[in-house]
Order: sequence, then C-alpha cells, then structure tokens
Amino acid sequence: MIVRVIALLLWLPMQAAAQGFAGLGTDAEGFAVPTPDPAFDFPQDHGPHPEYRIEWWYLTANLTGPDGTAYGVQWTLFRSALAPETREGWSDPQVWFAHAAVTTPDRHLVAERIARGGIGQAGVTVDPFDAWIDDWRMAGPSFDDLTLTARGNAFAYDLDLQATGPLVFHGENGFSVKSAQGQASYYYSQPFYEVTGSLTLPQGDVPVTGAAWLDREWSSQPLAETQSGWDWFSLSLESGDKLMGFLLREDDGGAFTSATWIASDGTTTAYPDGAFAAQPLDWHEVAGRDVPTRWAVQLPDKGIDVTVQALNPDAWMALSIPYWEGPVTVEGSHEGRGYLEMTGYE
Repeated sequence: MIVRVIALLLWLPMQAAAQGFAGLGTDAEGFAVPTPDPAFDFPQDHGPHPEYRIEWWYLTANLTGPDGTAYGVQWTLFRSALAPETREGWSDPQVWFAHAAVTTPDRHLVAERIARGGIGQAGVTVDPFDAWIDDWRMAGPSFDDLTLTARGNAFAYDLDLQATGPLVFHGENGFSVKSAQGQASYYYSQPFYEVTGSLTLPQGDVPVTGAAWLDREWSSQPLAETQSGWDWFSLSLESGDKLMGFLLREDDGGAFTSATWIASDGTTTAYPDGAFAAQPLDWHEVAGRDVPTRWAVQLPDKGIDVTVQALNPDAWMALSIPYWEGPVTVEGSHEGRGYLEMTGYE
C-alpha cells in the first residue's frame, strides 16, 4: 500500500517532467475547458476548480533589504487532476505540489512539496482565504490581506501582503487565448500587493519591503500540441504602471504572444498576438542548458522599449518539473523591476 501511495503522489510530476511543458498541450477529454465571456464569482473563484486539469496560485515578489540589496521570492501552489472530481481520502484524484524560492544576486534557494488531495495535506478554502501544503501557507481574512510563509533547507520567509489596487483580468475579461488554434485559460491577477516581512537566509534574518504579484490561472489544455514552452514577463514600472506579456514558443521557431497593460489605477488594455515582442539578447548556461537571461521587450503602443535583465542568471528551479524563474530589472524607455519565468528549455 505504501509503495502504491508514493507512486500515485509522484506520477503526475514525473509525467510532466518527462513530457516537458509540451505535455500541457495533450488532450483534455473528460475535463472542462475555458469558454469566452467568463462570469467570475468571488470569493468562490479564488478557490479550486477540480473539473479543470491544471490550476495555480502563483506569487512572485520583488523585495529590498535595509542595505539596498535586491531579493526575489516565489511561492506557487499547483493543483493537477488525474480526473475531474474530488473524493475523500487517498482515492482523491487531485494532486498538489508547490514550489518556493528566494533569489539573491548570488544565490538561488529552492524547495518543493508534493501532496495528495483528500487527506487535508494541501488545499485551498476561500472564506477566509487559506491556501496550504504542509506548513507552507498563504492565508488571511481576505484575498487582499494575506500572510505568506514557506521554508526550505537553507531559507524561510514570513511576509505580509496588503492589496492596494483591484484585481485585473487578462485577455478578454479573463479569457486568455494561448494559441492560434484557440487553446485558452481563465487568468486574472492581483498585481498590487505591498509587502513587509523577513527572509531567513544562511547569513541570518533580513527585514524586507517591496511589492508582490499574484497570478490565478486554470485550464485543461493551456498549450497547443505544437508549443513547447513559454517566456512570461511581469514588469512593475516606476511610473506605477505594469505590464504582463508572454510568448509561447512554437516548434517551427515562431511564437504566439499576448500582453496586458495595467495602468497605475488598475484599468487594463489587452493586446492580441503580435502586439508584444520579446527577443533574447544574451544567453546563460545553467543546469546544462542555454537560457536567455537578458531580453529586449517592446510594446510599441505604450512606448515600451526596455531591456529586461536577470538579477541572478542562475535562478534555475531544479525540481521535479525544471524551469527558470527569477527577479529582473527593467531599463530603457521605462525603469522598474519584475519577474521572468521560462519553461521548456531542454
């Protein structure tokens, strides 16, 4: 029985790792799929949607210590379904896993947790909001007022998050198209968190302040079969405006793009395929892979022409599903900070 349980816990992450992120383009038969004109229901939609195959609560934060040192923090809870239902106990087909990281200019510290649904080890409730896996937690009286905790072998963090702006919705009112063939997700963000708290690092505790961005997304087939990975940018500019943009790489060398301009007051402008551009400028070898860690990013309609540079080019997430994730700086037509995620680099 123990061997069977361990195999079930590990099956989904190992399958995803073997397929690469192109596995997210496999058939969604039996699962719900996103459709246009979503009608979101809050706070209920802050919680899980087990009828969809993949979902995440994805927070990144750009932080600063007392001496001006820049830090990055990631906290991500993933839900993946083996079947579109929930059950009590070990037979529940929902698999949960989570990633946490702290990035400094010269270190990248990561940890991972894996859990089975149905036994209380991981989950999300909405009133009050509580997302957890083991002793990692993002919880508070509401989605706008949260405490975030996680720990690994060489790090921990304890952060308070206070939202100062509204939720924003990507694509067509939260229906985010991912390919020319029409694959899509439901996608909204809270990009306006102010952060205070502390990091526990090998050299000791560090008080930090800064800003965080939380992405909520769910789907059953977010990629097309011809797409192998993505490059995703969340950029917070000194003007108070923000930019989310991604390109989904095609096997033939092309890419599908999408972007959302978020004004400082929370109003948004959605941009279709082709309006947003990102080109690698420099590549860096990490974990035996060449990964682009310096980019030219443009959104001509808003006068954006910037260079996005990794704070630490070695921010590789060496976990059961490997990818690159880390804080970045923004220079050029606009100044700022943000986060970059890159998947599917073999």
